[in-house]
Amino acid sequence: MTGFWPIFKREMLALFVTPLAWVLITTFLMVQGIHVFILVTQFATQVDAGEGGPVQAFFGKTILLYLPLLFICPLLTMRLFAEERRSGTIEALLTAPVSTVGVTLAKYAAALCTYALMWAPTVLYIVIIGKTGDVDWRAVGASYLGVLCVGAGYLAIGTMTSALTSSQLTAAVLSTMAVMFLFMVGIGEFVADSGPVHDVCAYISVWSQMNDFSQGIIDLRRLTLDATLVAVPLFITVRAVDAWRWG
Repeated sequence: MTGFWPIFKREMLALFVTPLAWVLITTFLMVQGIHVFILVTQFATQVDAGEGGPVQAFFGKTILLYLPLLFICPLLTMRLFAEERRSGTIEALLTAPVSTVGVTLAKYAAALCTYALMWAPTVLYIVIIGKTGDVDWRAVGASYLGVLCVGAGYLAIGTMTSALTSSQLTAAVLSTMAVMFLFMVGIGEFVADSGPVHDVCAYISVWSQMNDFSQGIIDLRRLTLDATLVAVPLFITVRAVDAWRWG
């Protein structure tokens, strides 16, 4: 993976010297802060609070956890390769003594680290909730693992779409469409009758995955799916970058 660290540091700097990362992080934390406030208020007043506690509801029961990811992940990755191709800097990058795998993984790792940093402050929400009640920290750890795995797959898809086009907007739209397609297939578990179709939809469903993880249930089958959603798009990305390099 020749050239990984210099490119990784370059990408992290590029993300945080522009307003994009800061705007996304601020917007995300505001949405999730409101999300937590609504849940805590709901559980405090016991108005249709449902089963479990606010932490489990935060990670596994409401759609406000997933909706931001459908847009944030594509926006984080849209510029990774598309902007390089548009500006013409991709030629200089690929003629440098760096490997294709190193370039791809460095760019992807920068987006993944930014995504993890985006989630890090939300630990404070859990700490605040823990001041007024019991928190199962093992379930919290499993929940954050689930969030990281889901985001890793979405970011890999975004990295791939950015490598397949020279337009940031097109890359973001394609990535959003792919992620929403997976999300909609997962919703099929609530529509399809019991049978193979239902089982496939339930297996793909991010809703079911996070519901399990929020209870501290780590299913290796779901981790395998997440790993596949990372590996396949990144493999395609490497092949696409190789095509530019040698084509």
